[in-house]
Amino acid sequence: MQLDATSPPPHGCIATQVVGHVLLIGINRPAKRNGWTPEMFRQLGEAYTRLDDDPELRVGVLHAFGEHFTAGLDMPSVQAHLERGERLIPPGLVEPHDIGLPGYRRRTKPVIAAVKGICFTVGIELMLGADIVVAGEDCRFSQKEVQRGLMPGGGATLRMSERAGLGNAMLYLLTGDEFDAATAYRLNFVQKLVPNDRVLDEAVAIAQRIAEQAPLAVTATRLNAIKAVEEGPAAAVADFPAITQRIFASEDWAEGVRSFVEKRAARFKGR
Repeated sequence: MQLDATSPPPHGCIATQVVGHVLLIGINRPAKRNGWTPEMFRQLGEAYTRLDDDPELRVGVLHAFGEHFTAGLDMPSVQAHLERGERLIPPGLVEPHDIGLPGYRRRTKPVIAAVKGICFTVGIELMLGADIVVAGEDCRFSQKEVQRGLMPGGGATLRMSERAGLGNAMLYLLTGDEFDAATAYRLNFVQKLVPNDRVLDEAVAIAQRIAEQAPLAVTATRLNAIKAVEEGPAAAVADFPAITQRIFASEDWAEGVRSFVEKRAARFKGR
């Protein structure tokens, strides 16, 4: 995958690139192992909001420039903000961790995370906030907040327990110990392991495959599956009639039927 070359400012940036219906969202501060600054958090929220609001964009891919996904927070740059209780992402935007924080929008479109090298703290929480994770075979993980006097606040306490079971989550949440890519795969934090140089290509390939499907159906399916996890199966089932009614009234449903009859690939428009 050929990325647009962008020289980041000292405090880093989020570099975006459109490939068809896919928005590449790049963490760009490689000189500091992609350590997160307030500016980067703001730009990430703006990128996720762009993904949701642009009808031409159907899937996002969160990736990183350089050798590492992220070493976590740049503590000197965020310490004062955290101590004052300031929000690093402006309210009203799509919140990238997607944990339902008050004052933020929930994401509707799919995101694939492509992680490599070091993936610590906020990196794990952002990847668990995505829908599918592709990881490099040599990737290293650590949710090390307890080693710095913090509690993970971006969803790790929720999603690690949900996906790996409480005991497995506690092993890494309460020690901050590192674990490898094979362990992340075994614990359901990662869906695919590939050679390091194939991480972004594989994530983009999955995103493009999703982008070929009917956008309204993809969004409805994603949100219903998340509702089942967060609110239980009964809540998700209760939404079936309204969802199917909207889908049956869409142009994409009619196109899906025509393409089946005509034995060709569907050309979906997202309406």
